[in-house]
Amino acid sequence: MHYVTREIEFCYGHRLLKYAGKCRHLHGHNGKAVITIAGEKLDERGMVLDFSDIKEVVATWIDENLDHRMILCREDPAVKVLQEMGEPLYLLDENPTAENIAKVIYEVTERAGFPIVEARLWETPKCFATFRR
Repeated sequence: MHYVTREIEFCYGHRLLKYAGKCRHLHGHNGKAVITIAGEKLDERGMVLDFSDIKEVVATWIDENLDHRMILCREDPAVKVLQEMGEPLYLLDENPTAENIAKVIYEVTERAGFPIVEARLWETPKCFATFRR
């Protein structure tokens, strides 16, 4: 099996509902998505997938949907206020944890038809969450 991995850096904000720690407040992260693609066979170029294809599809989606946005749960009371202010949001049906954001990135990559193995979201330089099927 062959694997290729692409890192995509982006900035985002969020807060966690039903959480007693600091992350219950609106705050931001310099995050990094790490996408791993697998293939049993290489194409005629000797590649599982061109790194630029991952960039074109996944990095573009992240840039247009997650980068410099507040990622919040639809139920968050801050949503209405931030929408009224014209702030850019990305809304989830669940709490915007690193685990759930990694899952969203995985699903976007999967829908693009890429044979994704895992999506990892580095929330800080020392903490990350991984989603695999």
